[in-house]
Amino acid sequence: MDLLTYPFMLRALAGALIIGLAAPALGIYLVQRRLSLIGDGIGHVALTGVGVGLLTHQSPVLTAVLVSVAGAVAVELVRERGRTSGDLALALLFYGGIAGGVVLVGLSDDASNASLMQYLFGSLITTSPADIAVIAGLGAAVLIAMLVFRPALFALCNDEEYARVSGLPVRTLNLLLAVTTAITVTIAMRTVGLLLVSALMVVPVAAAQQITRGFRSTMAVAMLIGICAAGAGVVLAGSIDTAPGATTVLIALAAFLLTTAAGALWHRRRATPAAHVEPPDVVLHA
Repeated sequence: MDLLTYPFMLRALAGALIIGLAAPALGIYLVQRRLSLIGDGIGHVALTGVGVGLLTHQSPVLTAVLVSVAGAVAVELVRERGRTSGDLALALLFYGGIAGGVVLVGLSDDASNASLMQYLFGSLITTSPADIAVIAGLGAAVLIAMLVFRPALFALCNDEEYARVSGLPVRTLNLLLAVTTAITVTIAMRTVGLLLVSALMVVPVAAAQQITRGFRSTMAVAMLIGICAAGAGVVLAGSIDTAPGATTVLIALAAFLLTTAAGALWHRRRATPAAHVEPPDVVLHA
């Protein structure tokens, strides 16, 4: 394909594949804990970090990482204290993050709509070699953490009280999930966009759940769907000139519809009773 001969397309594709692999590996734990929308909340906070970077003429990626991690840790601590419910804490994160981000971007020298849109919905042509290095390093760290700590995180997400009684470091594990979520959201903003990265965490997991049963198999299938959707989304977006993040999410949603239909068909076939077989004639002998 001619598009893949361009360096910026190769960089965008590499970044998308890394995100497509790491995001569902993290997302399965968020779905298990019913925190599917936390990625959206942190994405709004990351926009504030972008505004800080543009306003202070620092790297927006770096400032977004720092602000997102701080916001994620703050939400987790608020949720742990129990004074504010999890959904209310996420709502505060939504509103404060998007408002702060828009105000700070507007005050910066680079206050154009194009500058804001490339962070909200991703941009193929702005993925630099330095961005790819950051995405690769942090994406690998997230993926390794999710795989290495899988047993402990699985126990935490299924029953936090049981995990605490079992002696697991519950607070540390919760903070690990919060920090890795913030990092994943931030490194995906150039390729998928801050407003859509949460979908790449959740939709592949939801699709995999339709055709799998075990936790390991669900994680593996979700990662496969994520990497295929991300790669296909970038290539298709480059071919038909659409937003890469939105295209990726639509492909992931299409995968969800296909797996839902396949799962329903499979369960229907298994539930169909076997055809009634007449017993053989019995011959009575005198």
